Amino acid sequence: MQDVGALALLPVVTILVIAVATRRTLFAMLCGTLVGAVLLGGWEFFDSWIGYFGTAMADETLQWLMLVVVLFGILITLFERSGAVSEFAAWAERFVNSRRKSLVLSFLLAVVLFVDDYLSVLTVGTSMKGITDRYRVPRTQLGTIMKLTAAPVAVIVPFSTWALFFAGLLEAQGVTANGSGFGAYLQAIPFIFFGWIALAIAALVALGWFPKLGVLKKDVARAEATGDVFPLGTTDEERAAEGAAPVGIEVGEFAAQGDAGERAAVAAPVAVATRAPGIAKPRPWNFVVPIAVMIAVTILTEVDVLKGTVAALLVAIIMYTAQRRLGIRKVFDAAFDGVGSMLFVIVLTALAFMVQHMNIDLKLADFVIDSTEPYMSGALLPAVVFLVCGVYAYATGSFWDLAAVITPIVIPLAFAMDVNPIIAGAAVFSGAALGSTTCLYGDGIILASRSTGIKPLNLMTAILPYAGIAAVLSLALYLVVGFAGI
Repeated sequence: MQDVGALALLPVVTILVIAVATRRTLFAMLCGTLVGAVLLGGWEFFDSWIGYFGTAMADETLQWLMLVVVLFGILITLFERSGAVSEFAAWAERFVNSRRKSLVLSFLLAVVLFVDDYLSVLTVGTSMKGITDRYRVPRTQLGTIMKLTAAPVAVIVPFSTWALFFAGLLEAQGVTANGSGFGAYLQAIPFIFFGWIALAIAALVALGWFPKLGVLKKDVARAEATGDVFPLGTTDEERAAEGAAPVGIEVGEFAAQGDAGERAAVAAPVAVATRAPGIAKPRPWNFVVPIAVMIAVTILTEVDVLKGTVAALLVAIIMYTAQRRLGIRKVFDAAFDGVGSMLFVIVLTALAFMVQHMNIDLKLADFVIDSTEPYMSGALLPAVVFLVCGVYAYATGSFWDLAAVITPIVIPLAFAMDVNPIIAGAAVFSGAALGSTTCLYGDGIILASRSTGIKPLNLMTAILPYAGIAAVLSLALYLVVGFAGI
């Protein structure tokens, strides 16, 4: 391990700067890993890069995540090839007849899928984008609601993958209630402020009661005017991959025309989303049953999303072959295409894990903690912990790993400073949820962008203003409870 001080920030800064400048997340991640390899390996940076690639691929968490992603890619493709998604959309339109209802349904579905944030973003995006497209809801708006709900609801509902993991961390540090870390986590839930505030903002955005901010405001205006639900800069090839028709006006031309472009587009709107064919008697069960099986098996197997996904996949194959919607050959074709559809996600995630391992060896966590430790005292502890964890999680794409590293430091500090350790732990968990909701190369954003068919950078920039508001309010509340001595 090397201690390079502030230079430990260089890979992260490189990724963020290049991603914003080029709008190419994969290229930015590659550059970030190369910078990290130079810092760690010097002139032998190539050998260092290869070594960290091998370390990332050997990471059991990455292997598990890749399996989930691949299986879900196959499941999504089966949904599409069998017509299950189209039929679900046709059935849902009996109840969803407005933009607001389509967004509210997206929010409620994300809440129902609280058991895991991966499951939530992949399912909601896949099932709802066809519906929201028809009401000219930009994909960035759908993605924002999904991501503002996924991790926050998982962190405040005690029967999720997040809750079980964090409860274990509390118990390992001797923080218990009624003899268990789970009891302590239940007491911490009211103080996981980011989770509650982000969830409230997501609900208000879905209802149309919260102002549209930043790029999302422009995306909404353009979608309403032109019918183009994709972000500026989306190519016709990328639209075609999502089953959408080319736009009738070049996005660059629309941006240059400003108000005049909007008036022209309103006069002759273009439909970019593919309309589902009329279905006399849609069968929503072909979509609902596999998803219900996934949720049930995930819960019954102690929140094992991998087992839940396998069960859903098996049920879907049995249902579609029994109904002769897909033959065995087409099932295998869908499986191969499903794996291929997730290659970008897999490569991006592998690079993200490389960055995480490089950050560990560059001692980035130590640098951040040493820089902020003078402020980690008494009443300021919960607020500083939340701020440090949120910034670190956003910068590194490390969420559960962050909590595993920071919690053993924060809890003893809380005991030593006579600060409620449950609130200190809640601040860590809030920071992790903030990072998962916003990090450009975090697995949550990557998977959400895949399911909505947009680029991770477009999704992140749409989410940031809303997550930023939730973060500022959370910081203020941690200051209040810290000084109140709760």
